[in-house]
Amino acid sequence: MFSGIHDHFRWVLPSALAEAAQQCPDKMWLRCSDGDALTFGQAAEDAEKIAGHLYALGVRPGDHVAVMMGNGIDFVRAWAGIGRLGAIAVLLNTELQGHFLEHQLHNCEARLAITAPQQLGAILEVADRIAALEMILVAQAESGPARQGDAPKPRRLRWEDWQSAPPFEGAYPRYDQIAAIMYTSGTTGPSKGVLMTHAHCTMHGITTVEAIQLREDDVYYITLPLFHANGLLIQLGATLLARIPAFLRTRFSASCWIDDVHEQGITLTNSLGATAAFIIAQPPSPRDRGHRLRAMLNAPNPPEHEAIFRERFGVADIVSGFSMTEVPGPIAGRIGCPAPGAAGWVDTARYEVMIADSATDLPVAEGAVGEILIRPKVPFIMTPGYYRMPEKTVAAWRNAWFHTGDAATMVDGLVTYIDRIDDCIRRRGQNISPAEIETSLMARVPDIAEVAAYAVPADAPGAEAEIALAIVRTAGSTATAAALGEQAQAALPRFARPRYLRLLDKLPKTPTEKIQRAVLRKQGTQDAYDRDNPRS
Repeated sequence: MFSGIHDHFRWVLPSALAEAAQQCPDKMWLRCSDGDALTFGQAAEDAEKIAGHLYALGVRPGDHVAVMMGNGIDFVRAWAGIGRLGAIAVLLNTELQGHFLEHQLHNCEARLAITAPQQLGAILEVADRIAALEMILVAQAESGPARQGDAPKPRRLRWEDWQSAPPFEGAYPRYDQIAAIMYTSGTTGPSKGVLMTHAHCTMHGITTVEAIQLREDDVYYITLPLFHANGLLIQLGATLLARIPAFLRTRFSASCWIDDVHEQGITLTNSLGATAAFIIAQPPSPRDRGHRLRAMLNAPNPPEHEAIFRERFGVADIVSGFSMTEVPGPIAGRIGCPAPGAAGWVDTARYEVMIADSATDLPVAEGAVGEILIRPKVPFIMTPGYYRMPEKTVAAWRNAWFHTGDAATMVDGLVTYIDRIDDCIRRRGQNISPAEIETSLMARVPDIAEVAAYAVPADAPGAEAEIALAIVRTAGSTATAAALGEQAQAALPRFARPRYLRLLDKLPKTPTEKIQRAVLRKQGTQDAYDRDNPRS
């Protein structure tokens, strides 16, 4: 276990990797479903070379480096190398494109991006509108590096050139310095870049270490994307602190899940509501038992899911929690203390949590529904704010409490999550901005005069929401809902694509012309075209 885990002044994951490399250099840290692998020693050595390579390219501690790569060893190397240098990793969803990607690249002001061929096209499509972006390092590039001056901005260079770079020998970053920016949804505007200190990133992993009591013989199964806090910090970060191996799947596969659990000797894993539902939907098999899987972090954790994982799959402990990109692990379950349907108990050593009336910020009665408000007792473990969005930061930290926008109840410290208070759509673990969906569609689908995106309940328990669109067509348009669905499919990233489309003569609005999403949510899928069941 990392020797600084109980000293928040030492909560720096690059330092934890360096210590692991010194004490157990040959121990396997990460194996990937594509066959690649890294020991702790190799990971630290590669991180120092990547830091040296980035430094030679002009990147300095505190500079922003965008990373847009799928799950794999190269993603982990890039993240670790940026951290070793003390630069700031801007971690981008690999499915971003168009307006979504342009906003995040413009907002983060990264001069350099690291990507793979699969994501390069999306970056190049918007690159000429991103003034700050000067260089792109492309993994597995077919051609050699472009020489300075012989290619248009941004220059494309080979990512693999880090292998011949001298190691970086500068100071390690401090716990209170910014380590990363991850983007999370807004409801009335574009996505917000969450500033995350090194202590903040480390705290995500500490929550896991404590909640499911990591042991030396554990093996963690990571199926969620590394560009999100759950996959990268709550899971991989925890394995780094505990010095246990992880098995990383390049992309979640429900059909491979139980086979991986058996063949890789998995003892721990995480699931979101949607991934849990996909696993449960697989046909029962004799292999559902007889494995080493002892505990799961399942959020949300409907009682129906917990019962199935215990009874069908024989998992002894199902633990849930409440965490945000902005707030690592303020509420978590406990091994040996089942609480189906609840998020868990408040970490009173590190946080204050209040369930409050969202209009007054005053506490509600015990057991009543209110908004989850949080503030830290330990310095630098929560976000200091949103990058280049001071008004959003002030709004989120109103009255010295961080406002989560989530509704819950609390009884004797046990918190049960209810729903989002605002209009944000949460689908398959991703917070999605209705405003960004609408902006992209208005810009790219000429048959749409007005559009409102909103959430409707998903079919499976715990699968959160599906996206519905209420559309007013342009004058004279005869486009069908099915045709508009195809155009939306092309215009939006996969995570933001709608399932339901409704054609309306006008959108419900207030006297001040604000869309009444509450009315739309009440109408739900009334008279909607369902892209998953087009004949229903």
